Amino acid sequence: MHDLRTLTALGGLEPRTDRFDHVTIAENDGLALASLAARLGSEKQCHAQLKKLLGSVPGPGRAVLGDPDAGFWTGPDQWMISAPRKTQELLADELKVKFGAAASVTEQSGAWACFDLTGPGLADVTERLCAVPIRNMQSGDTQRTVIHQLGCFVIRGAQADHLRVLGPRASAGTLHHALITAAHSTA
Repeated sequence: MHDLRTLTALGGLEPRTDRFDHVTIAENDGLALASLAARLGSEKQCHAQLKKLLGSVPGPGRAVLGDPDAGFWTGPDQWMISAPRKTQELLADELKVKFGAAASVTEQSGAWACFDLTGPGLADVTERLCAVPIRNMQSGDTQRTVIHQLGCFVIRGAQADHLRVLGPRASAGTLHHALITAAHSTA
């Protein structure tokens, strides 16, 4: 039998972490992701189920940073849901069962690369990357932005020195290069 192992978005067997004096950039390969969209006429049912799952329904520019399930708003009646991949690798299938005909669910785990930035230099690095108002963002604030010509989501974490960046997995190397370059330029 074959001993198959998945590769991270950057192509390694283990997630990559780059440490600088002022910021750490860690590839996060531990998320299961699924997009969720309320079906026409079933919005109330979808919202009720989402509230049961996350505790509240994230509105525009907001995320619910729950444990184990978290989610953020991506568009009108649309959200991205995340959970630990180790315990909920089949997140999309689980959500399809929970939401039934009230929502359309699409597997997203293989479509996105995730990087967690932490450290006291987080704001300086972020300002070099994109036009989000990082110094004014609060825990749970979410922005869709462009980083190095890539459409990305930026989520302010529960801790003041944590930012999560989700970008297209097919361009993970390009996104990582942009993050590293910004970190070097602010060192």
